[in-house]
Amino acid sequence: MRRLLGRTGIYVALTFWAFVSLFPVYWTITTSMKVAKDVQLGRLIPWVDYQPNWLGWRSLGLSPDTIFNVSTVREEFLDRFLNSIITAVGASTLAVLIGALAAYGLSRFQYRFLWMKNQDLSFFFLSQLILPPVVLALPFLVLYRELALLDSTVGLILLYTLTVLPIVIWIMKDQFDTIPIELDEAAQVDGLGPWGTFFRIIVPMALPGMVAAFILSLILCWNEYFFAALLTGADAKTLPVMVASQTGSQGINWWSMAALSAAAIAPLVIVGVLLERFIIKGLTAGSVKG
Repeated sequence: MRRLLGRTGIYVALTFWAFVSLFPVYWTITTSMKVAKDVQLGRLIPWVDYQPNWLGWRSLGLSPDTIFNVSTVREEFLDRFLNSIITAVGASTLAVLIGALAAYGLSRFQYRFLWMKNQDLSFFFLSQLILPPVVLALPFLVLYRELALLDSTVGLILLYTLTVLPIVIWIMKDQFDTIPIELDEAAQVDGLGPWGTFFRIIVPMALPGMVAAFILSLILCWNEYFFAALLTGADAKTLPVMVASQTGSQGINWWSMAALSAAAIAPLVIVGVLLERFIIKGLTAGSVKG
C-alpha cells in the first residue's frame, strides 16, 4: 500500500508538472484561433468557451482560405523563418565543431596559460555565460558597424556561435571525460594520428553528446531576440523579432503573435521528438563517471 501510494503521488506530481509545462503551448495554439473578444475574456476551451477562428493564421496568410493567395505578410514570415533556420543551424554547427575540438583538448591534454590550468580554462569558458547580453551590446554594435556585418546572417552566426560555445564546451568535455583515454592510446599504436583518433574513434562514441549540444545550441539560437533586434534591419531579421513586432497603435495583436509563436515552436518540437534519445543519452553521459 505504501509503494502504491508513493507511485501514485509520483504520477500525480509528474502529471501536474506536465500540465504546467505544456499549458503555455496550449494557450499559444488556442489563442491563434481566437478573435479579439475571446482573447480579452480569457476563454480557454475551444468549442466550449468559444468557437475557433482562423483569425491569427489568416493575418499571416497561412489559413486554409488564404494559403494559396498572394500575401506579403506570408512572404515576410517565410523570409524570417529562413533567416532563423540559417542562423540557428549555422551557429549551432559551427559551435559544435569548434567546441568539440576545444573540449577534446581540455579532456586529453594538459595546458597552462599564465596561472590558469585546465580546470581554470574550463571555468573561464563557462564564466562567459555570466555576462548579461546588454553589456556586450555597444561593443558589438560598434565592431559590426566597422566590419560591415550589421544586418547580415553571417554576423548573427558568428555572434551566436560565441554565445553558445561555452555550453557546448561544457557538455562535450563531460562527454569526452567518460571515454577511456586508453582508446586514444590504442588507436595511436595502430598508426592513427591525433586527428584520425579524434574523427574515427572518439567522435562516433561521443555522437550522442554532440547531438545533445547541437540541439541545445539550436534552441538557444532559435529563440534569441536581443542581438537579433539590435544588429539586424530589413534583411536579416529572425522570427523572434517578427513575433515581438506584432504591436501597433491599437495594442498587441495577440492572435497574430500566437500564430507566429506556434509556427516558431513547431520546428523545435519536431527536432526534439525525432532526436529525443540522443538528447537523453548525451545529457546523462557524464553522470555515470566512476
